[in-house]
Amino acid sequence: MRRPGEWMQLPTDERILEILHSSGLILSPSVIGKNIDKSREQINRRLSVLVEYGLAVQVERGYYEIDTDSVRYLEGDLDADSLEANE
Repeated sequence: MRRPGEWMQLPTDERILEILHSSGLILSPSVIGKNIDKSREQINRRLSVLVEYGLAVQVERGYYEIDTDSVRYLEGDLDADSLEANE
């Protein structure tokens, strides 16, 4: 069972992580948004938070991939409340 952090916006954050994980690709906020019916702006804001907490990696400006902690979270092996934001 997944244990989301209080800082997470559900279900959007989980859908973003699921898309990154299932694709295995480096994706842009536009592509992710198109696949989960959210705007690029919404996805961009949430990706900033996911990067801050270490669940996504910004590969280069405008492109993201999944982090190993995200896989652990999606599998129910990581409590997202245990993560701290990187300053």
